[in-house]
Amino acid sequence: MAKVVRADRELELPTVDAALRADSHELVLLPDAIPEGELIQAVRDATLLLMCYTPVTRRVIESAEKLKGIVKYGVGIDAIDIDAARGRGVPVANVPGYAEETVAEGAFALMMALAKNHKGIEKVMSREGWAWPERRWLASDLAGKTVGIVGLGRIGRSFARMAAGFRMRVLSYDPYVKGTEKGLRAMLAECDFVSIHCVLNAETRHLIGEAELRAMKPTAFLINVSRGAIVDEVALLSALKEHRVAGAGLDVYSQEPLAREGHPLSALYAMDNVILSPHFTFYTREAMARLEAETLERCREVLEGRPLTVKSHDPRLRAQTRGVRFAG
Repeated sequence: MAKVVRADRELELPTVDAALRADSHELVLLPDAIPEGELIQAVRDATLLLMCYTPVTRRVIESAEKLKGIVKYGVGIDAIDIDAARGRGVPVANVPGYAEETVAEGAFALMMALAKNHKGIEKVMSREGWAWPERRWLASDLAGKTVGIVGLGRIGRSFARMAAGFRMRVLSYDPYVKGTEKGLRAMLAECDFVSIHCVLNAETRHLIGEAELRAMKPTAFLINVSRGAIVDEVALLSALKEHRVAGAGLDVYSQEPLAREGHPLSALYAMDNVILSPHFTFYTREAMARLEAETLERCREVLEGRPLTVKSHDPRLRAQTRGVRFAG
């Protein structure tokens, strides 16, 4: 029997939890936003750590003397100190492919809702029962519009295919993919919609900053379903208030959860040209079934003493040399 700690218990994984308990492992479930000190105490004698959002710092990793693996049940690994894990020989894996179509669909839904004025129309219908075709409700076609995709990984490519199916002109920016637009700001200046799909790392933090937002058309919309910190959110809030961009569809934020009061982005709630989602674009029945199945596979590799399978091509994970095998 091994001790398994799963942080972020608010994201329910009933299949994973039941299977680990059925295998006679001790499963400890911890809440989101648990203080670092409490996490350190919990993982001190743990064999396996599962997490989705909770920061796994160097202190956490170095205090977990029995730790044999860290599994991120999700895609982004920016909350894990990968260097510390590699230094301790603790393998790390994520689940990169479970929701590529799902998240792309979520981003596309946000884009369509912005184009069709769904938030404002829904509010007036709820308040007054009906709306007449006044100019303030004029929507936009997607066909013939230009969408710029920032990041051409699995999700970005899926989004591009969907946009092409709607007869949109598709541009892209990804410094790691040949044939994409070389200048981010030059691409942004042509776009009616911009959708962000890159990972968060030192190079992409605030990739969309004040200068990039000023490069966008005042009629353009920004969609972010990747990571909040890829956008300078203070600059975005100013651009929205000053009508330098037409609106935004946001599923992710640097500080989560978002809140109506006391949050740096609380002002977004009052904006009819902003659609807010609570980091849910991955959350469908089908995607969660895939996530649970693969997460359980990774858990059993660690608990049975087998190499941890790394399917991601993120160089931070591919730099690991101990306790892993690479696939995909």
